[in-house]
Order: sequence, then C-alpha cells, then structure tokens
Amino acid sequence: MIAFLGQGRMGVPMARRLTEAGHKVTTWRRGTGVSVAEAVAGADLVITMLRDPVAVREVLTAALPGLRPGATVVEMSTIGPDAIRELRALLPASVRLVDAPVLGSVAPAADGTLTVLAGGDLSGLGDVLSVFGTVRECGPLGAGAAMKVAVMSALVPAQVLVAETYAYGEAHGVDRDALADVLSGTPLGVLAERLRTPAPETRYALGLAAKDLALAAWPDAALATAARRRLQEAEAAGLGDQDVTAIAAYVGGRSAHRAVPVNPATVPATNGFYSHAVRVGDMLYVSGQAAVDSRGEVVGAGDMTVQAEHVFQGLARILADQGAGFEDVVFVRTYLTNMDDRVAYGQVRRKYFPGTPPASTTVEVSKLFMPGLLLEVDAIVALP
Repeated sequence: MIAFLGQGRMGVPMARRLTEAGHKVTTWRRGTGVSVAEAVAGADLVITMLRDPVAVREVLTAALPGLRPGATVVEMSTIGPDAIRELRALLPASVRLVDAPVLGSVAPAADGTLTVLAGGDLSGLGDVLSVFGTVRECGPLGAGAAMKVAVMSALVPAQVLVAETYAYGEAHGVDRDALADVLSGTPLGVLAERLRTPAPETRYALGLAAKDLALAAWPDAALATAARRRLQEAEAAGLGDQDVTAIAAYVGGRSAHRAVPVNPATVPATNGFYSHAVRVGDMLYVSGQAAVDSRGEVVGAGDMTVQAEHVFQGLARILADQGAGFEDVVFVRTYLTNMDDRVAYGQVRRKYFPGTPPASTTVEVSKLFMPGLLLEVDAIVALP
C-alpha cells in the first residue's frame, strides 16, 4: 500500500496517476480528521508532496508512530538537501529515505511527463516513480534535492529577468509583442513567450517560487538573491497564489511595496499575527526570536544555554535567507525573564558575535508570551 501525504495542486494528480496505474493508494490532507499516523499505518511506501521543509518535518514527525519498520519514505517536495539530512536523522534507521523532487507543473503531473530528480537507494521503486514521468538518478541521498534547487536557482531568476526586460521596454515605448517576437529568436525565447501574457491559471505559484529561491540562498548567489527579493515583494502585494508569470505584470511598478515581509521556509512558521522579519530597502528588522519549535512548543524549558542556542540558530537562518550574516547585525535587543541568566546567555551570544559586538540593549521582563521561555531576541540588520 502507498500512503500519499499532501493533496495540493501537484499531489492530487500525482496520487490519481498511481491509482490509475493499479496501485493501492491512501491519501492524506490537513483537516480531514484522520491523523498522519493512521494514514501511514501498514504502508510499504509513504510519499510526501508538501509546501516546504517545515511542513514536511511536521507531517513526518506526526507520522512516526504509524511508520512500520522496513517502510520507504519518498520525499517529493522541494525542500533542499539540508532538510533531507534532517529527515534522515528524524526517521528510524529501519525506514529507507529517498529524495525525489520533480520538475514540471500541474499539467505534466496529470499526464505523467514530470522529470523526477531522485537521490538515494532507488531499488524496487522504478515502477512507482516512472508513473510520474522520466526518472533521473542524481546520486546519493540528498542529490535529487540539491539538483532541484540548483535548477530552480537558474530558471526562476531567468523569468524575473524577462519580466524586467518587458518593464524596461514598456517604459521606453517598446511594444511588448514586438519585444517578445525578437526574444523568441534568442535562448530566452521559451520564457519570453511564457511571460508575454501571464497565465490565468496557477501552474507554479509565485509564492512557491519565492520559497524555492530562499532554499538556494548562499553568499555568492547574487542573481538568485535579487530575484527572490523581487518575488517576495510581489508576494507581499498579494500575488503569492498566482502563477509565477504574474511577476511580469508586477515588475512594471503597478504594485510596488516598500516594506517586504520575510518568512523563510528554514524557520518554523509564525502564528500569522506577525512576520519573522520585514525588509525595507537595505535594512532588515527581525522580530523577537524565541526558543519555540515547529510544533509551537518551548525548547529547553529552564535551560538558558539551550534556549539561547535555538534563538541564535533561528536568527542565523533568517540572516542567511537575506544573504547576510551576524557581522551585518547593527543592533540587538534582548529580553530576559531573570537577569541572573545573563552570564549563560552571554557565553552563547559571544559565539555568534566573536569580534566587535553590535549595539545592544538587555532588559529584564516579568514574563514572555509563553510559559517556560527565558529570553527573546530581536535585531536590526544592514543587508549586504
């Protein structure tokens, strides 16, 4: 039996193809009243097709009580190689893990023409994965996830580039169709045609494109970083659920926002009442970070060292998402529930600010927003 976890735009047609190919498939989606552990109970193969690394970790953690020894988990979302390594550590050694993200959108998912980028031990999986399209073996575990992020770090910025090209032409009186016709004779021809008229239906959501580029954040990724910021601006303007080609209509300046919310997929999601950070120009304002995990539970209750490490690791991920590091932090504010903990806190903080420290303020407060929290840290960052 196959348990397919995730029934979004891609998950529905992919699960349907498995059923049509004769496989016994149980599907799961949020809000059905069925637990993840119940959905995977007895399954030989578990497939995940979810939005981001946080969602995958959350769902597979919930699945652990139902996973049988000897089962195989095939992770087909776009979550990057770091998240795959975390999943390997999360899952029991008796459960095989394969990463197999796909290239292609909703229509290829429906007709079985996706490209499956697979990493890890694929023995016995050929009949299943080939249902989705062409399977490309990329190497050991994590290689498929890395390949997918590498490909998207080229394809998505190229679409933003074409959108900016159209905006430049419009600003200088160049007819868009004429420009698209000229571009059709260049290597950018396919993308130029795709963005000539933004797609009315969502094949690849703009918000997912921004998420995919966030996974590709690394210090030298100048073009991908710039494209990600452009997509984040469009997402903040309300275009996140539209097709990524909507960026062509946005770039002309019709929906520009100065304040851009930043909510990286690499840190647990907020409760929806705030963003992890907001970027304005070259400045980043980071909300108070506390020791709370992806399940909304306090980490290291009563242990300042554990909580401080969790807070600074989360802050590090937010900085990396914006191409920054701790050397770019200009101000830190710390709230402690007991000033006597400042020595243990300071020992951790010095690991992340080994040189000249930033400007800072430390205050004692009677309590924080969840029982068991000992500190909260916010920051202001000058982006590179």
